[in-house]
Amino acid sequence: MEGEISDSTLNLIWAITVAIFCVGGVFGGVTTAFWVTRFGRKRTLLANNLIAIIAGALMGLSKIAGSYEMLILGRLLIGLNAGLNSGAGPMYLTEISPVNLRGALGSMHQLVVTISILVSQLLGLPSILGSKTGWPFLLALTIVAAIFQLVTLPFCPESPKYLLIDKQQEGRAQKALITLRNSSEVYEEMDEMKSENQKLLSEPKVAFKDLFVVRALRMPLLITVIMMLSQQLSGINAVMYYSTSIFTKAQLSTTGAMWATIGVGCINVIMTVISVVLVEKAGRRTLHLIGLGGMLLMTVLLTITLVLIKKEMLWATWICVIGVFLFVIFFATGPGSIPWFIAAELFGQGARPAAMTIGVVANWSANFLVGLCFPLLQSSIDQYVFLVFTGSLLFFWLFTYKFVPETKGRPIEEITAMFKSNALGGNSQQI
Repeated sequence: MEGEISDSTLNLIWAITVAIFCVGGVFGGVTTAFWVTRFGRKRTLLANNLIAIIAGALMGLSKIAGSYEMLILGRLLIGLNAGLNSGAGPMYLTEISPVNLRGALGSMHQLVVTISILVSQLLGLPSILGSKTGWPFLLALTIVAAIFQLVTLPFCPESPKYLLIDKQQEGRAQKALITLRNSSEVYEEMDEMKSENQKLLSEPKVAFKDLFVVRALRMPLLITVIMMLSQQLSGINAVMYYSTSIFTKAQLSTTGAMWATIGVGCINVIMTVISVVLVEKAGRRTLHLIGLGGMLLMTVLLTITLVLIKKEMLWATWICVIGVFLFVIFFATGPGSIPWFIAAELFGQGARPAAMTIGVVANWSANFLVGLCFPLLQSSIDQYVFLVFTGSLLFFWLFTYKFVPETKGRPIEEITAMFKSNALGGNSQQI
């Protein structure tokens, strides 16, 4: 197949293959509200695994079939799967969690993502599956994860809030809550959900346009979008996608750069685990500010070290490596996990699916933008490329400090009431 296609065409096919994943993610994000509202959180997650199985089969069989079209379609579908998971997963975790564990359980989505990245990095080593013969098996392994969830997820209950508020099935909601809490003493939580249900029944249904025109919804939507953008435009994907080339630019050997990249993946997992523990103690806002501030400093450090390396000051190589590791540590501290679930904490049941959909689309669009633009920026401004992220991180830090409320330990009804009060001219916002 390669002998029949010119180098320029091959480069175009490769670019499409890489970018189409984010395009699928955007489409998955756009449709999240429809699926989770009509079919429920659990059934959406279950059905989404069928998409992953089809995608894995297409990618795994593309080499045998000699079809790059199958590979591109498979990447599109696995992106669609990831986009749906990005919205439905954190939403489900938020709705089934008790208030005191909402942040920790919400962070599990990002923890699984970081573990998956590390596993893929290890399996992608040339000595394992990262070879000309092994890559189809590597891409097909997504089927294993999908089958695992298809087998285990049926044992999990549907979201009690979805059952009670969206479907008006009080008996099923109470049964699901009893299963989740492993206790029949769920009367207080049921009363809270019933109270929320009564309020929603007395109000008009929330449509997509209401998020933009209703004052009480505009601010939490803006916070949701900015938080999602702060994750992707922080520069983390530039570091993760191009870490090996960054380490090579820092004059590590090819093997050393490869293992340093795997080290970055290990650090990402470890710090995400620590974040799961800290999020209910330090709070979402505090961790996000620490993470953004630390990343800002590291982009400055990386710029300085890359300039020094360019001037053949080789001792700066190790500072550059340390800077990348610290960058990932600060990312995992807050921006890695918090945007996914804090968005679900800012909205009531009626507005949550639409708000999460907009947030996920913003996240995946920014992901696509970074993947597309970073190589161009790197080729044009070279070692100064991380200064672009310095500017965006400064903006995100200031926005978080000024506008993002602390949601730790606060019922969602209290958070939404705060935004309503602010929209009416109250001064009840507590950050």
